[in-house]
Parts: sequence; structure tokens; C-alpha cells
Amino acid sequence: MHSFISVLLLAGTVVTAFVHPGALHTIKDFQRITKHVADGNEPWNTTWTLLTSSSYAQSSYKPNPQTIVYRGNNGANSENYSYLYRDAAAAYQLAIRWKITNDKSYADASVNILDSWAATITGIDGTSDKFLASGLYGYQLANAAELLRNYSGWSETNKTATANMLKNVFATMNNLFLEDHNGQDYYHYYANWDLCNLASLIAIGIFTDNKTMFENAVNYVKTGPSNGALPVFSIANFTEPGSGKVLMQGQEAGRDQGHATLDFALWGVVAQQAYNQGVDLFATYKNEILNGAEYVSKYNVGYDVPYTPYLSYQGNQTVISNSSRGTIRPGFELLSAHYGQLKGLHSSWTDAYRNWVNINSTSGVEGGGGNYGPNSGGFDALGFGTLLYRLS
Repeated sequence: MHSFISVLLLAGTVVTAFVHPGALHTIKDFQRITKHVADGNEPWNTTWTLLTSSSYAQSSYKPNPQTIVYRGNNGANSENYSYLYRDAAAAYQLAIRWKITNDKSYADASVNILDSWAATITGIDGTSDKFLASGLYGYQLANAAELLRNYSGWSETNKTATANMLKNVFATMNNLFLEDHNGQDYYHYYANWDLCNLASLIAIGIFTDNKTMFENAVNYVKTGPSNGALPVFSIANFTEPGSGKVLMQGQEAGRDQGHATLDFALWGVVAQQAYNQGVDLFATYKNEILNGAEYVSKYNVGYDVPYTPYLSYQGNQTVISNSSRGTIRPGFELLSAHYGQLKGLHSSWTDAYRNWVNINSTSGVEGGGGNYGPNSGGFDALGFGTLLYRLS
């Protein structure tokens, strides 16, 4: 088995200096967002109203930090990870609200969440699902922290404590999973496991100014040995009749559509965070993320797509799965905005799925944590993409 770092050094991505804020959002983004809100433009205003009405975006929000977070019932301890995903969503939503309004009460409430967890948590445990927790909530907490990094009301001591928490608890587990895959071979776990841990490493690397962490994660996407690397994730490419565009079948197409769409919500996070630091993973391998988003989107809005059987650890995936077909998965506003609006590429199926999700969501726009049910799946994406990513 190759070591995580030895594989990554082959790709050679180099970052000279980090842009801050520069994970999912930049200063330029907030200039655009605040203007839309100030002018009452739609659909940004509707999304802003949805965000400001969220119970997780109120300055009165109180965190519930845990010493050990358990995800997956291993028979010894009860799951308590819901406290973490709710608090991570709140920290992010409050930080966004502060960035748009400049009302310090929201920044203070978000800082309180981060400080409380930094002072309390010592580890994440449970079944193998603990590595989902380290990835999903690592990238979410790091994004909240990155938005707050220049807030004058956050003491340097507490900011450092949050950075240490993210490095020692979350990034340690992110790296462990990518190196060891919980003692399994590289192909045992489906792609979303790699992707959430890669998203976490990139976000934490940005917040903590850790170039090695950032570059290793980005290079894993390009040349890594497992399902979170684009060359491995890609099962087959097809040319769509009529349009001539490429549709790429991803690694979880034969599993179920809930996870197949989750992959692309996470690909968006991974690529957007890198893009804001000058690394264009969106364009890597001839826009492979777009090609995959088009494939999964076309199938989930009701159209047939070609399919190539492939092996997973569960056996041969002989047909595309119709389980959870038409699932409601936030996260595609980001992909639609980048490819269709920013770059002017043909993203018609991604746009169609984005619209499908929004039509079937609260208020007809993309929501975030708390708008897609109380369980963990409803908090996998930070969301509110209609407000935060849509350009026009």
C-alpha cells in the first residue's frame, strides 16, 4: 500500500500564499451577495429570508459540545453526533449572517460555538462511520472558522484553540482514513468517504495556513489511489447524442442515487475551496466533475443514461440503481453557478436538477441545514447556494 503522502508528491500542486477568507467564499463573493440582498433581488432575497428564519441562524443559539462524538452504534456507546452536525450548521449560518449584515451578535454566537467545541471535544469514535463525521463536520466547522478568522471579537487564544481542534481531532482522522481506509483496501469504501475527508483537509489547511495539508489533499484528487481521486472515481465516459457533450458515470451510480448525488455535492465543496486558492479542480481532466454532474443530474430528473457495470466491495454493480431516484439533494447551485454561469459551459442537466431540488424544497430555493429534515443527511451540505453562489 502506498503512503498517502508518497502518492501525492507526484502531482506537484503548489500554493504560494493563501487567500483569506478563501474556503467556500471570498471577499468578492460577499460583495456580490450583499448587493443582491440590499437590492432585494430574487431569488437571492427569498434565500436570505429562508436563512434568517432558520433556528440555526439566531444569535440566541446555544451549542451543546461533547467530549467524545460517537457516530455509528458500536454497542458500547450511544450515538450523539447530532449535536455536532447541528452546531456546525449553526456556526456556519451565523457566520454567513454576520458577513452579510456586519451585526456582531451573529459573529459572537458563531465564535461561541467554535470556542465551546474547541474547549470540549477530544475525539470522534463509533463504527467506521466516525470517518464520515470527521470529514463532513470537519469541513463545515473549518468553513465557519475561515469566515470568522478576521473578526476582531475572536481572541487569538481561542482562534488558536479552534485551529488545534481542527488539526488534532479532525485532520488527524481525515489523514488516517485516506492513508489506511480503516484497515481495508483502497476500494472498500465508496467515494463519499474519501471526498468528505478531502474536503475537510482542504478547508482546515486553508484556515490554518497549512500548505502541505492543502496540497496533499488537492493532489490526492488528481493522482490518488482510491475512489476519491478523479481518475479512479470515473467509471466510464459517454457522448450524449444530439448535444455531443460528455456524460461521466461516477463510482456510486450503481449503489443508490442518494449517495451518487452526495458525491457531486462534495465534489463541489472540494473544487470550490481549491478554486478560491487558485487551483482549478473544476477544469481537471476536461471538466470531469461537470461531466459527472450532468450524468447523475440527467438520471435523477427522469431520463435514461447509458451504464457500464463495475465492481465494488459489495460485488458487481450490474445496473444503474433506481433507489432514491429523484432524491432532493442541495449542493448543485454551486456546480450550476460555476460551470454554467461563470464559465459559460453546457450545464443543462445540472441546471435542471438544481431546479428540481429547488422546486421541491422550502420556498423554491436551495436551503441548508435544518431545511431537509432532522437527520444527518439533511446536514451533509451547508447549502443556501441560491444566495451564496448564483451569479445571475
